[in-house]
Formats: sequence, structure tokens, C-alpha cells
Amino acid sequence: MLRLNFSIATTMRTCMVVLVLATAPGWLFAGDSKISPEATQILEKSMAYLSGLQRFGLVTDMSMEVVLDTGQKIQFDNSAKAAVMRPDRFYAARLGDLVSQEFFYDGETLTLYDAGTGYYSTVDAPDTLEGMLDFARDSLDIVAPAGDLLYSNAYEILMEDVMSAFVVGESFIGGVVCDHLAFSKPGTDFQLWTARGEQPLPLKLVITSSDVVSAPQFTVLIREWDIEPGISQETFDFAQPEDAQAIEFITLDPTGN
Repeated sequence: MLRLNFSIATTMRTCMVVLVLATAPGWLFAGDSKISPEATQILEKSMAYLSGLQRFGLVTDMSMEVVLDTGQKIQFDNSAKAAVMRPDRFYAARLGDLVSQEFFYDGETLTLYDAGTGYYSTVDAPDTLEGMLDFARDSLDIVAPAGDLLYSNAYEILMEDVMSAFVVGESFIGGVVCDHLAFSKPGTDFQLWTARGEQPLPLKLVITSSDVVSAPQFTVLIREWDIEPGISQETFDFAQPEDAQAIEFITLDPTGN
């Protein structure tokens, strides 16, 4: 049987911290549905820095919550690594509870390969990274790991329909000092942790589906950034394994079905 090892003193200290945070000025923005200029400035700086990188690599750990009919939450995890070369190259590999797949985008085609089944599928794709991400989401129901952060206009995308935004405070992710930001829009809340300093990279993203029963969350922890990667063209080219079999993508109609 699992036991909680928190003492009464620890619990009281935790409650006091929560009370202090709940009455801090920055938290008032959430209740008043206001947007803090400081929060938006930090977000804009982070996204501008990321969109200015012409090539980079990242390694992430992701967790997705699923709510059962009983109301119980089940969490599924996966890890991913990705490489980006703007304006038209992308590679990602995901390994986890639900998926084990690789994505290859070379500026002309998008290929999804599943090593577990030995199947792959290739389809013509738009000639920009942003166009490919839109096409993959809208037509193939494929979402890249932390995909919204990869757009050149990521700030505008994240701020669309935002009703409130505020700085929660200073935080630490992997020992790195961060600004912890919180945003709310209809049906969705999200939190973002961005590193302070000359390289204000996002280090953690939590998305909460506030319009779904039990408010399941999707968490992305970016545990490694490489802003000077030795990426070659071959990284984005799919080399068909000898025993792999080609199949066709099932595309969605314009209504998403």
C-alpha cells in the first residue's frame, strides 16, 4: 500500500505557500480575466528567439491524460526527439505507450514510418514547415511534438483568443531559472516555463482541456535543446527499410472527419 510521507509541518508550509501565491498581485490577473503585459512580453521574447533559430534539435518527454467513463484519469507517456531546419525540413521520432513512429519531411513529401508494424506511408506535402504542420494536423490528424512552438508566428498562435495571462513567478526546470507563465482561453488553459537570459527557450508546456470533464492535461518537458546541431540533409530523407511495406494515409475531409 502506498503511503504519503508528508508530515503535518510540511503540509502546513505547503498551504502557506499556496496562500501567499494566491494573494500575490500577479495572480489577480487570472481572476479579473486580464492580460499581464509582462507575461506577453516574456512569451513574445521566447517565441521570437525560437523562430529566429534556423536549425535546432530537441528532446522531449510527454505525458497525456485520458479520462475514463468512471472519471478516473490514466496517464500515457512517450519520449520524442526532433530536428528542424527552416524553412522546409523536419524530423521527429516518438517512442512511448501509444505510438512508436518516425516522421520525415524533406520539403516535398511527408513520410510516417512505424517500425513496430513495418508500415510506412508517404504523401506530397506543402513546401514550408508551417504549411506541412497545418496539412499534417488538418488532413492527416498528425500533430508534431510541441508543434505550436515550431511555427515562425508561434506567439500569435499561442495568444489567439487568450482571455487572461499572468506571470506565476520564478521557477526551476532542470536546474535552469525560468519564468512560469499562465494563460487561459475558451476551453483551454496552458502554462509555459521559459528560460531566463540570452537564450529564452521554452522548457515546459502544460495544456489543460478545461472544457472536458476532469480537465485532462497534456505535458511536454523539453529536457534538451541543441541550437547548433550538426544536421545534414540525410536526417530528413526517409530511407525505406528492406522489409517495410507501403500503405496509404487515410485523409480527413475538410470537416475533420
